Amino acid sequence: MATLIAGVIAVILLYSLLQMFRAANPVILARAIKIVGGVVSLAVAAFTGLRGELAVAIPLGIFGAGLLGWSPFGSSGFSNIGGMFGAGAKRSAGQTSKVRSQFLDMTLDHDSGELSGRIVAGPYAGHDLGEFDLPQLTAMISGFDAESVALFESYLDRRFPAWRQDAQGHAAGGQSGTASSGKMTDEEAYQILGLQPGASRDEIGRAHRALMKKLHPDQGGSTYLAARVNQAKDTLLRTHLS
Repeated sequence: MATLIAGVIAVILLYSLLQMFRAANPVILARAIKIVGGVVSLAVAAFTGLRGELAVAIPLGIFGAGLLGWSPFGSSGFSNIGGMFGAGAKRSAGQTSKVRSQFLDMTLDHDSGELSGRIVAGPYAGHDLGEFDLPQLTAMISGFDAESVALFESYLDRRFPAWRQDAQGHAAGGQSGTASSGKMTDEEAYQILGLQPGASRDEIGRAHRALMKKLHPDQGGSTYLAARVNQAKDTLLRTHLS
């Protein structure tokens, strides 16, 4: 009987963990995985070191320290081992990307990967999206144009990863791939890529690659934002050719 009860409890706990994992913000989840991986690596390194297996303990300890964002070798060298999980990646020093539509002004922070937004038109103009909960936000969708809906859904995907499942059948559910209307200006393109006017082709390429990694679906990205980043790159490269 005790074994049966323990099995039921284990199944319930496993189901709860899976639900938490499904609903977690991908950016926060990735950060948590890095921290846990770093702590576990350091613990295993300490254990193997105490057993005298220094050939295993030293590189494992460096790897764990890299995951936690620290290395005795500074910002280069072995600290790049952690870069495989993002811990040793080069920071962009507060760099941001801005994407605008008729109703929304969105900002993507390159360091944290967080997407924040502000309503610039309509009855809620001047308010930040962070002031509202999910039911309030989804109630706004019907008042947005198609391009704003696509941008708005990108925000919801990052803040509430499971929101689409909770809103199945909503009229806006298929708008995420909506393309931008009108021709993109150079100014808009520079803001989307987080670059200063006059950036070189190499700088444009690097910014584009870095942003596309952050906007990958596994990182909570969206087809719409990725399309805007691609459009910004193409716009600026055409300017360089002209």
